[in-house]
Amino acid sequence: MKSVEHIAALRAQLGEWRQQGARIALVPTMGNLHAGHMRLVDEAKAQAQRVVVTIFVNPLQFGVNEDIESYPRTLVADSKKLDTAGVDLLFAPSVTEVYPQGASAATRIEVPEVSEGLCGDSRPGHFVGVATVVAKLFNMVQPDVALFGQKDYQQLAVIRRMVDDLCFPIKIVGVPTVRERDGLAMSSRNSYLSPQERALAPLISNILNGKVAAIRDGMRDFSHLEAEALIELEAAGFRPDYFRVCNRHTLKPATREDQELVVLVAAWVGAARLIDNQEVRLEKGALLQH
Repeated sequence: MKSVEHIAALRAQLGEWRQQGARIALVPTMGNLHAGHMRLVDEAKAQAQRVVVTIFVNPLQFGVNEDIESYPRTLVADSKKLDTAGVDLLFAPSVTEVYPQGASAATRIEVPEVSEGLCGDSRPGHFVGVATVVAKLFNMVQPDVALFGQKDYQQLAVIRRMVDDLCFPIKIVGVPTVRERDGLAMSSRNSYLSPQERALAPLISNILNGKVAAIRDGMRDFSHLEAEALIELEAAGFRPDYFRVCNRHTLKPATREDQELVVLVAAWVGAARLIDNQEVRLEKGALLQH
């Protein structure tokens, strides 16, 4: 595996591969890699002849009092994992390489509507930072395909919309969430959990699963489900952020007529903010409960 830190070296290598006619896949990450990231790499290898992984802790997507200073940085270990997995190139730039005028002075990209509500409300400016850095990485790498985890559901929706609106010739592939054996969605921030908090954490997916089962059984009083879930989360020991039933495509609150839904949850336990989601597809004529 080749590792580079500068855009010029990145583009030089990519130029050689393009001359050879290789299809290029991109997996953007912030490092501290786990099995969920490696699933993205595996899918990238199935999608293209060459795989590029980026590791960059993007300051523009962290808000005031968020964890940019404490965010785990494990570049040496990450590099070994990627090399073993057969990644072709690791791009790990500095902040000044990505934002030569400084992050605060950088041109920014805003994706309206799908970035609003949910994590967009809880983390103001977060999706501007995400869209900006992903657009920059797309321009640096110019991949044929880019892969993102579905655990970050709203982020994936933002990126899909940005790609459509800005006419990037890139196929976006969403990869299903990878979970621990007890159901907890894998996340780099899970390392923040104490043993007691780690034991509690899987309950977030259990509560999510219960509400999804109720919807599949015909419950369509989504406001009641959301309120009930928040009470259950708090009773279990979480600090709930949100629990929402949304239209899968627009991320607007779901109506009784919607058939393609996504149920999303965010809650704090200790210093870790956990997120999870599940898609739900309802059949026409399904029994509705009031």
